[in-house]
Amino acid sequence: MITITKNIGFEVTPPEEECHDKKCPFHGELKVRGQVIDGTVESASMIRSATIVREYKKALGKYERKETRFSKYHAHVPECIHLAPGDHVKIAECRNLAKTISFVVIEKVKQ
Repeated sequence: MITITKNIGFEVTPPEEECHDKKCPFHGELKVRGQVIDGTVESASMIRSATIVREYKKALGKYERKETRFSKYHAHVPECIHLAPGDHVKIAECRNLAKTISFVVIEKVKQ
């Protein structure tokens, strides 16, 4: 069976599975734009959505050290991408899909 995926404008490997999710950037109608963020899945227990954590370093000039900070994002997970806590993913900005969801998972990064 041939799966047809559309080009979403980012250099990512498209999923091998086909889905019928309207909010999938590869097989549905959702357009992605803006920033792309790498992160780790903290929780995938919501229905078709996950919590992604991004860690980054911030310089503290007074102490000449760096501290680790983190940001949490809620992202929609299409049916063709399967996630578990601890997976590394790429998420892309899209239109607001819910009150707190404005990102969609576009790739599960292999380590």
